[in-house]
Amino acid sequence: MTVSFRLATFNLENFDVLRGRESEFERRIAVLRPILRGMAADVLCLQEVDAQKALPHGPRQFLALDRLLCETEYQSYHRAASVRPGSTTPADVHNLVILSRWPIREQKQLHHDIVAKWSWTPPGEGSSPPRPIEIEWDRPLLYAKIALPGDVALHVVNLHLRAPRGVPIPNDRKNVGCVSSRAWAEGQFLAAQRREGQALEVRLFVERLFDYEPNALIAICGDLNSEEHDTPARLLTGTPDEDCETMSRRALVPLGMRVEEAHRFTVVHAERRVLIDHILASHPLAASCTGVVILNEGLQDEVKAKEPVLGSLHAPVVASFALDVETVFNAEHVVTPKES
Repeated sequence: MTVSFRLATFNLENFDVLRGRESEFERRIAVLRPILRGMAADVLCLQEVDAQKALPHGPRQFLALDRLLCETEYQSYHRAASVRPGSTTPADVHNLVILSRWPIREQKQLHHDIVAKWSWTPPGEGSSPPRPIEIEWDRPLLYAKIALPGDVALHVVNLHLRAPRGVPIPNDRKNVGCVSSRAWAEGQFLAAQRREGQALEVRLFVERLFDYEPNALIAICGDLNSEEHDTPARLLTGTPDEDCETMSRRALVPLGMRVEEAHRFTVVHAERRVLIDHILASHPLAASCTGVVILNEGLQDEVKAKEPVLGSLHAPVVASFALDVETVFNAEHVVTPKES
C-alpha cells in the first residue's frame, strides 16, 4: 500500500484582522487563499496566526483564520493549535496551527518542559550590580501525531524560533529609539540563547520520539529563523561535524536543500535570498519524498516592503511523499549528505 500526501509549512506573517481595516483584510484573503489552494497540502503547518475576540471580554479565537480557510478544503481539516503557556486559550499573536486531512491522534505543546528556564546576569559596571535576566522561549512548540492511512503515524512538530532581533536590556534606553552598542550586543546574545535553547528542547523531544519508535516518520516544520549551517538548524537536524565519517540514523534531512539553488529561498532580506523556513524529515520519511517546491515567485524584500503586506513575506515550502507502508519500517533508510 502506497500513501501519497503533501506536507507544507507557511508563515502567514502576523495574520490578523484589525478593527476598522476590514477592506484591507478582504484584500489579504484574496491574495492568501489562492496560495493555500495551490499548495494542495494534506498536512499544513502555519505560523504567526493571531487570535481575536468576538466580544470585548470574551476568549480569543481564530476568527481571522476561520475566514481565510472558508471555501477551501482546509475548512474541514482536523486542527491542532497552540495556546498561551499557562492558559487554555490562544495568545493574541504568533500562534501555531497544524491542519490535517487525517485524524490527529495526539497533540501537545512544549514550553520549557524539557529544558528549564535559566537566568543570565550582564557584566556589571559601577556600584549597582545588574539584575539577572530570565531566558524564556517566545512561544511553545506544537506537536501532532497524525494517523495516516494504513495505520501509520506521522509525527509533526510545528516550530517558530525567535528571530535574530536583540532582547531589550532593562534600563538601557537613554532616549526613545536609542539603544547603546553594549546593550545591542547583549540583546543579540540573549536572542541567540532563546533561539538555540529552544532548538535544543525540540531536538531532545525528537530524541524521545526515536526512543519510543526508532523508525519514526518525523517532520519538523516551520520558521526556524536559521539557515542550514547555523547552530539552531544543526541542533535540530543532528548534523554531524565535518570530520564525522557516519551519519546518524537519528539525523534529520533538510528537504529544502533538494530545491535547485536559484529557487532555494523563503525570505528576501535586503536583497539577500535566505532559506529560513524548513521541513526537516527523519530518514524513513525523507526516503519517501518525491519532490520539494518553494512557492517564492514574486516574493517581496522584507526590508523594502511597504504596508500593508497583503500576502506574506515568507514563501511556503511544500514536500510531496509516496510512502510504501509495508516496507518503510523494515528498510534501513539512511540518506547520505549528498542525497539530501
